[in-house]
Amino acid sequence: MPAANTGEPHIGLFLGEPTRDLNHWAWLWTGDHELPVRSHRGLFGRLLVFWKRLLRPLVKTPVNDLWDRQRLFNLILLETLARELRGPQDLRAHVERMQREFEAAIQAHAKRLEDFDVRIASGMTEVMRHNDALFARVDQKLDRYRREARELWDRLGAFIAATEAREPKPPFAGPSSDNGPKAAPSQRLRSTAASEKPLAEVQREQSYLELERRQRGSEEEIAERIAAYLPYLKGRGEVVDLGCGRGEALELFAAHDIAARGVDSSGEMVARCRDKGLDAVEADLLDYLAELAEGSLGALVCFHVVEHLPPAALERLIRLAWRALGPGGVLILETPSPLSVVMAARNFWIDPTHRRPVHPASLEVRFREAGFEPVHRIDLHPFPPQERLPEIDLATLHEDQRALADSVNRLRDILDDLLFGNRDFGMVGEKP
Repeated sequence: MPAANTGEPHIGLFLGEPTRDLNHWAWLWTGDHELPVRSHRGLFGRLLVFWKRLLRPLVKTPVNDLWDRQRLFNLILLETLARELRGPQDLRAHVERMQREFEAAIQAHAKRLEDFDVRIASGMTEVMRHNDALFARVDQKLDRYRREARELWDRLGAFIAATEAREPKPPFAGPSSDNGPKAAPSQRLRSTAASEKPLAEVQREQSYLELERRQRGSEEEIAERIAAYLPYLKGRGEVVDLGCGRGEALELFAAHDIAARGVDSSGEMVARCRDKGLDAVEADLLDYLAELAEGSLGALVCFHVVEHLPPAALERLIRLAWRALGPGGVLILETPSPLSVVMAARNFWIDPTHRRPVHPASLEVRFREAGFEPVHRIDLHPFPPQERLPEIDLATLHEDQRALADSVNRLRDILDDLLFGNRDFGMVGEKP
């Protein structure tokens, strides 16, 4: 335990646990007071104390100079501390002040770091927002350039398809030809209806009309199938039916207040339409399309015609249709579905004028290449149940046989869809 502070300093304050009072230490060093030699127990301890006291003067004399320097340094240090710190309260206050200053410095530094982080974050956010705006602007421009390039490409394809009809064609070197150039498209359009057809051609048209009546279905059945397209045509504007045939579509459109006119290369078909009071004209379909003003139509429909055309004529028809349609106009092509084996391998060839089935995948590609977007397919006219593969009724079987019968039914579904499925499909494309 430290010696008690009784007022005046004395040597006892430094024995055991030394004092912490700087004034006491100043008294010790100023007066150069010596600490007593510690006593030891027993005879040997007393002899050791005796020799320490005897030898102290002999040891102190050689190091007296170093001792004085140390004592002087200690006094100077004590004076400095006494001058700076006036007692324990001043020392505590000094430490607390330094602690407050240190904490304030840390808080200020933390605040500066926080403000710096906020500025950095704000700056990075602003930079990112600026970059996003720049990229968005670039994307908008790229999208616009892509649309413009695509539109130019589509217009070029439509223009090439339209100019093909205006180029002079080589004369037909037949017995009845005068080897002169054929009439221009506009002249052909005006003269076709008025020209007299050979009797053989009239007979062929009559035969085809009868074939269509027997194989394709009655006019009422055809109108019922075409009704699936009404939602795509209402509100679009004027509709042209390419290959209008007997006029089933034109009658259906008139009943739903859709302005429409038809064109067909068969005079018999056109005559039948006119007898019903329908607007129809006899002309070559591609030549008629090429003569239409650009962007003048709301929709073009063509039912069971494209399977009669060669691939080049089909592509030209689609591009001419894109040219004739206005923005938002719709092109609808319906044809027998080759996805049905029975339809593609058997029923399709009943009509001797069919060239080849048109696959929906290739037709969709032609639509998109011409500039139509979006494009989607509608499956139509499924085979009636009595013409399809029969299905095993599981309810009539024993429980042990149902699992096998169910597997047979699953296989039947796959084969039935492959063999039969839908007889027709329609491809619908919209001009952007």
